[in-house]
Amino acid sequence: MMYLAHTAHWQFLGLVGGVVAWILTMVTAGLNDWRLWYVSDTSVITSGLAWVGIWRACFYSHTLDQMEFCHTISIGDGFVPVEISVAQVLMVVAMICGLAGSISAALAMRMAYFSVESRDHIRELFLAAGSLYVLTGLSSLVPLLWNMSSVLSNSSIDFPADFFLPAAPTSQQIGAAIGVGIFASVMIIIVGLLFLCYRYTRRPLSTEAQHVRDPLHGPWTVTTLSSSGSPNRANEDHQGRDNPGFHTGEAL
Repeated sequence: MMYLAHTAHWQFLGLVGGVVAWILTMVTAGLNDWRLWYVSDTSVITSGLAWVGIWRACFYSHTLDQMEFCHTISIGDGFVPVEISVAQVLMVVAMICGLAGSISAALAMRMAYFSVESRDHIRELFLAAGSLYVLTGLSSLVPLLWNMSSVLSNSSIDFPADFFLPAAPTSQQIGAAIGVGIFASVMIIIVGLLFLCYRYTRRPLSTEAQHVRDPLHGPWTVTTLSSSGSPNRANEDHQGRDNPGFHTGEAL
């Protein structure tokens, strides 16, 4: 069995980085501060700052019953802009692909580092892990960049009255969630490329070596000396000769 652990050191680091990036992607999807809205009317929004994510819109208020007031944003709401609806779908796709990619990467590393009977599909596992990681990064990067573009262009959202948010903020800026998400997306794409670049060349043994194997040190060969060679004669000298007298006495 070929020793393959030395061929996958970079991919092992990639597995660790891929899991970290996948966790950061899930964190990004759950954070509220994709957009930071600054409002001038502080009668309800006491802090003058609201956080708009892809699932919720929140702000601090001393006027309402609770300190932090949040309202859920659903994909079926008519006021939701396209970039937020697309983000809700693609971030879920990214989380699922990231999980599948991490499982495929772990199986590939197990096959490379530990003794298993069959390695016929090791290349396919590395390709699957790399493809899923790249798909994860692209699925999260597209909505992140789209929402960042909307913030930079100061796009407004026509929230209903029960959200207590104005249709357009005084100003807005990019939230920390977009920064974390872009970092995670770039990181997981790099990890995916590492897995796609893995090379495994199968080197079959010779016919003689396949039949004779040393269980401890791998294949070995057997050399047989000819009967007319000097080593056989030396062995005969060391072993001695039969005594002719013994055979004569035995016959009598």
